[in-house]
Amino acid sequence: MLKTLLTELNQTAFAEINSLPILVRLFAAIRPTTRHSSHQLPALISLLESEPELAEGLRQALLQQFSQRHAVLLLATSGIYPATGVFSETLRRISHKLLPEVDDATQLKDGLRELLQARDAGWLAESALEDWQQLIALLKFEGTGAALGSTSLLADTLEALRVVAHRIAAAGLETEMLRLDPSLENHGSPFLGVCEEALELVKAIDLQLSTGEFKADSVDTDIAQLEVLIAQARSTIARIRKRAQQQGASFYLTFHLRRLQQHLDRLGTLTNLVASHVSQNRQTWIVQIAALWQELAVAECRQNNIRDFWRKNAELVALRVTENAGRSGEHYITETRKDYFAMLRAAAGGGMAVALIAAFKINIGSRGLAPLAEVLANCLNYGIGFVLIHLLHFSVATKQPAMTANAIAAAIGEIQDNPRERKHDLEPLVSLVARTMRTQLAAIVGNIGLAIPVALLIAYLVQQLSGTHFISPTKAQHLLQDINLFSPGTLIFGGVAGVCLFLAGLIAGYYDNLCSYSRIPERLNQLQWAQNLFGKERWLRVSDYIRNNLGVLAGNFFLGFLLGGAAGLGALLGLPLDVRHTTLSSAMWGYSLFALNFQVPWQLILTTALGFLGIGIMNLGVSFYLALSVALRARGVDFTQRLALLRAISRRFRTHPREFLLPPKKEK
Repeated sequence: MLKTLLTELNQTAFAEINSLPILVRLFAAIRPTTRHSSHQLPALISLLESEPELAEGLRQALLQQFSQRHAVLLLATSGIYPATGVFSETLRRISHKLLPEVDDATQLKDGLRELLQARDAGWLAESALEDWQQLIALLKFEGTGAALGSTSLLADTLEALRVVAHRIAAAGLETEMLRLDPSLENHGSPFLGVCEEALELVKAIDLQLSTGEFKADSVDTDIAQLEVLIAQARSTIARIRKRAQQQGASFYLTFHLRRLQQHLDRLGTLTNLVASHVSQNRQTWIVQIAALWQELAVAECRQNNIRDFWRKNAELVALRVTENAGRSGEHYITETRKDYFAMLRAAAGGGMAVALIAAFKINIGSRGLAPLAEVLANCLNYGIGFVLIHLLHFSVATKQPAMTANAIAAAIGEIQDNPRERKHDLEPLVSLVARTMRTQLAAIVGNIGLAIPVALLIAYLVQQLSGTHFISPTKAQHLLQDINLFSPGTLIFGGVAGVCLFLAGLIAGYYDNLCSYSRIPERLNQLQWAQNLFGKERWLRVSDYIRNNLGVLAGNFFLGFLLGGAAGLGALLGLPLDVRHTTLSSAMWGYSLFALNFQVPWQLILTTALGFLGIGIMNLGVSFYLALSVALRARGVDFTQRLALLRAISRRFRTHPREFLLPPKKEK
């Protein structure tokens, strides 16, 4: 098949016949036939090596496309986000999936789209770069007199370099960039410097090409200067991203910074490609053109991929959100003995408050409200209750994993950034995990340790004042079955609650980011009527409190709506959907046992106690896993030392188990 197609290309090599259809068929023959089969690129290379005359037809067919189609659009835009924005690009991708674009016979980008299919992205990305290098070497494009294949393609490459340079200059002066780094407007912007230097480089290369006098040393000097400016531009982007952590970042800014980074990468690629042509370094050119081909081909395959596009951009926003959540998470990891017992006291207060929230929930359920009204009442009960817990400086254990996971992810990210010291850096990370585990254990003990006795006390007081039990025996049996370890759905609903806890952590980070980005405290300070009503100093304290707590307050309030609304959503959709929260379940356990006068088989007491403990494991495990996964992905961290970390944790637990369970001993 391959030989037949190459022979056909040879027959039409010098005829005025469009060779694109034959190239499409040839690429289809190389493409894997099934998901698990291999591609035929090595077979094509072997055939061209054994019969070099067949390479001539393929080379001429490609040169024909290079001469008839412009490559500027392909080189300057393929794989780079457009300036339209996230949502406009999403709509474009959807519309182009429904109605494919029409081939423009003047554009090489459109010709490449004819050649490729969306499913080619996988095998093209996984194919060996050495194979493409070998194929390009066999085609011997330098025999045409221009290492890039044709003088028209070289001219297009230089023009694409100009286009990318101008776009970098324009992107560097966007309003969002100037807001975070005003020096870009007041002093020499590195982005303008990159543009000017790139244009000078293109001008110098054009002059050398026109005169035929190639001065490799001069070009190397210009490229070295351009690389310095590109490095400065990258440092500026890093500085802006760091400032965005404190001042907040918008969806547009994260998208814009990614686009600017892509343009800098493409500028460097095109510059090196042209430089290898000027220096007539054939081997370097082959390596660079193969890498560029693979990059552009994969980008064209994914040009309408909505999932990949949103995943990358969602990760950028998630980074802003998780970094804010990570700063909050540091407060949930104790280090000293004093901090440990402070957390234990806060968790005990949280357990007492949750017992009251559970009592209100029982009361709401006994009033016979309409379904929607009951759902809204439960949402407000949970939401306002969790907000009050924070205002009273109490703590709920299940809120912590979504916060602490981000702090741990940040520590892992720092290890990834220092590969030479990874083994040494694992020990501080193990210490962080140990402190997190003992803090979490203290929070759980504090919550459950007080939620159950307070629930028993409330049930006793209600019985003494009213003469009847707080809940009926039938309701008590139902509540116990809800938290029985062996009841269907108990652990699953605990996992659903874990998802709600994870989402609440993201919401908290989002509102922290919104508070910084929109400068809400500073804008509140501008309200003269509020200063006159409350007094200037008191109002300043209010705005400072909002600065430090808006995210946590919003996360707590929305957590209430997530927990309270899950059952209502299940009823609305006709699905068996509900949530189980460990502290609430332990309080319900106390209310139910008292309502039954503790006349319950010991087996049921054991399985229900294990039930709310299992619910706690699901609450904590699911929320921690999701938060850690998102935080690592948002930071682009592929932590390859997972096993080493697990071994280090195991080793520390064997030698110092107390560190994972109890606070450090007092200093002598």
